[in-house]
Amino acid sequence: MAKEALSELDIDLDMIEHIEHDAGLGNGGLGRLAACFLESMASLGIAGHGCGIRYKYGLFEQKIINGFQVELPDNWLKNGNVWEIRKSDKSVVVKFGGNIRIQTTNGKDEFIHENYEPILGVPYDMPVIGYKNEIVNTLRLWSAESEKSDFDLSSFNKGDYQKAVEYKNSVEAISQILYPDDSSYEGKILRLKQQYFFVSSGLQSIVRRYKKKNGSLENFAEKIAVHINDTHPALCVPELMRILIDEEHFGWDEAWDITTNTLSYTNHTILPEALEKWPIDLFKSLLPRIYMIVEEINERFTKSLWDKYPGNWDLISDLAVISNGNIKMVNLAIVGSKYVNGVAKIHTEILKNKVMNNFYNLYPHKFNNKTNGVTHRRFLLKANPKLSNTISDAIGTKWIEKPTELMKLLKFKDDQSFREKIAIAKRYNKSILTKYIKDEYNLVIDETSIFDVHIKRIHAYKRQLMNVFHIMDLYNRLKENPNLDITPRTFIFAGKAAPGYVLAKDIIKLINTLAFKVNNDKLIKDKIKIIFIENYNVTLAEMLIPAADISEQISTASKEASGTGNMKFMMNGALTLGTLDGANVEIKDEVGYENMFIFGLKADEVIHYYDNGGYNAWHVYNHDYRIKKILNQLVDGFFEHEPEEFRLIYDSLLGHNDEFFVLKDFSSYVDTQSLVDEKYRDKQRWNKMCINNIAHSGIFSSDRTISEYAKQIWEINDKWL
Repeated sequence: MAKEALSELDIDLDMIEHIEHDAGLGNGGLGRLAACFLESMASLGIAGHGCGIRYKYGLFEQKIINGFQVELPDNWLKNGNVWEIRKSDKSVVVKFGGNIRIQTTNGKDEFIHENYEPILGVPYDMPVIGYKNEIVNTLRLWSAESEKSDFDLSSFNKGDYQKAVEYKNSVEAISQILYPDDSSYEGKILRLKQQYFFVSSGLQSIVRRYKKKNGSLENFAEKIAVHINDTHPALCVPELMRILIDEEHFGWDEAWDITTNTLSYTNHTILPEALEKWPIDLFKSLLPRIYMIVEEINERFTKSLWDKYPGNWDLISDLAVISNGNIKMVNLAIVGSKYVNGVAKIHTEILKNKVMNNFYNLYPHKFNNKTNGVTHRRFLLKANPKLSNTISDAIGTKWIEKPTELMKLLKFKDDQSFREKIAIAKRYNKSILTKYIKDEYNLVIDETSIFDVHIKRIHAYKRQLMNVFHIMDLYNRLKENPNLDITPRTFIFAGKAAPGYVLAKDIIKLINTLAFKVNNDKLIKDKIKIIFIENYNVTLAEMLIPAADISEQISTASKEASGTGNMKFMMNGALTLGTLDGANVEIKDEVGYENMFIFGLKADEVIHYYDNGGYNAWHVYNHDYRIKKILNQLVDGFFEHEPEEFRLIYDSLLGHNDEFFVLKDFSSYVDTQSLVDEKYRDKQRWNKMCINNIAHSGIFSSDRTISEYAKQIWEINDKWL
């Protein structure tokens, strides 16, 4: 083993791992999901490869200064990346701007792209290694570089030093940073450039490799499956059409048949900000040929709609790819794909019956569900060796390759000795986290307390606020009665807020302000502690998740497409406290209500309120004294030095009628938290619940998800599975 070999040289592998930066390639669960999928494809022996951008800087490095989130550049490449191989000979040219000249040759129109800005897409390949099967797939990341000289010597010699490097800087901006702020026109241009850059680079690479091996593209769709992972790569539809028509000289109908049988699309969210739209003028000036193709797709599609729904302008406008001055990327992805899927059963049903109901009525055969999964080899085997060894000692190691084997643990759920081994593993992981918090934050926490963990992007719908309000209520009760009989609790938060998301950043400030107040109040006898761990990433997740007792999955029902954190916590023996949202529903189906903690409105109730009204946040405020006190404390000087600091949060709940039903679900949440306290006191019963969760977690492995994609969407022959 590498660890043993290095130890003989007095080199600590864990220290080396700590030094190496996490790759700055994704944001939240979606980026991590892609990594899980790639690992499972390699481990299952499927020739599946990833495509993305080689961002010089990741999302951002989060620092907490005086309680506020401060964003610093995530320079994850500053020491290089030993795992990548630059392949300059595989570079491609991506064209922006310019104009399209149409010439007719032998009665056939040809589209000549002129005066464009050429950008070189240079691939860097990173290996994705299967588990002990000698299979290595590839994550290909594209770097934007200038095709021509990146230094204008003439301008430099004239003293115009800025212009001398202007072109180089504008080109490299494309692969400079993950998720640039798109609130400005320039930011929108950069976002669209990024999306087309990696789509065009990836598809050109796929086509070139296929032609080298097979020649003609006539059977392309029989050999190649291209998956659109959320809307960012939706430009795959017109770009593949462009390659087939302009470069391979297929007719429109042949090209459309190949395209729609090659592409498939996964929707990952119903949040409006993720359902992208691009203004026609912006899109057309940046991507003139792609716009022509999108316009033709829309013309042909809406004509077919007119034939099917004559006179129904509202329906046709809703389904159209282009309407009201915008290009709708979700519509483009659906129209141009063979299959469309959601990522949890409840999410797929919401897509079919609500968000995409018109498309579902038009194309019922396209829609299906593929519940997300996570790689248990990363988030259990590697992240939690103490628990993994305990599992393997009990049932053997087959579970590593066939995670449903974890069900064999059920025969040990009533075994007191095995329960204690599970508890020992949890205590060990909690001790590691306790030491980290002491070393990094100089905060002493009780290892025997309930570790209540809420780690995910900071967003109003994920309802970190409700968690904070419960803590404030608990603190208020402890101030009234310091001898209140509660199990000591450590509340652990982590996650980043988008730089422009003011409300989310205020929530981070509230967590840290409350933490300072609570952690320094000796009257409550250390019964509760709060810690916000900065710069959440995969490395921290591998420490936090194994130590958790409670997994906070409390999003507003109907808003979380799936969630994957819930699965990672579950397989590490944490118990879910959550709403019936996303994959929580399917976790409940596996373990039962008795092995998790469910509260709050259901999805259909939330949707009913959105559609029909009937909810009044002021009513809750006026009839729940706890809520009234908590909300007043946001603005009445409870936080001594910042009496108006949290006015925006106050107004978002009462002035904007509590969009995500934090106040509505509060009472149910507090009652359920009391139930957590009660059940934690019975350690044998608690450990039995943990074992039930671990045993049933195998179904949420990404191996299962990828097998379903392979068979039902990508139509991979069984011999490869």
